[in-house]
Amino acid sequence: MLALNLPTFDHKTKHVEGKVYIFDSLRRKYVRLSPEEWVRQHIVNLLLTHFAYPKALIRTEGGLELNQTQKRTDVVVFDREGRPFLVVECKAPHVTITQQVIDQVTRYNYIHRAPYLVLSNGLVHYCYSVNHDTSEIKFMDDFPAFT
Repeated sequence: MLALNLPTFDHKTKHVEGKVYIFDSLRRKYVRLSPEEWVRQHIVNLLLTHFAYPKALIRTEGGLELNQTQKRTDVVVFDREGRPFLVVECKAPHVTITQQVIDQVTRYNYIHRAPYLVLSNGLVHYCYSVNHDTSEIKFMDDFPAFT
């Protein structure tokens, strides 16, 4: 897999019938390794090891219903009261973060109402704070600290 603009970490992989799987410590199982999954696993590692987010409050591949359609959020971090705190949208490294990607995570956050959003393709990361009362979105220099 491609080297990312994220800290490296010790990961476990295995091969099954010619396909590569990576161990997801949150889901406690091996999942198919795709370029997007590679980014997701690095983001989760970053949140756990560099920002000290509690493992129990991070959910990957969570489902949600949007406009009567089932969707999946890549990563949602909850605060200590169980409310969404951060929504992360991961893309494969070859996917450019465009307005369409920003619109996608914004639509997902219409349901979650998290105060923070992150978009990443593993090479470029965009972090935003969201004020749902005023609809104001502000660019942040780094991932939000977990409080």
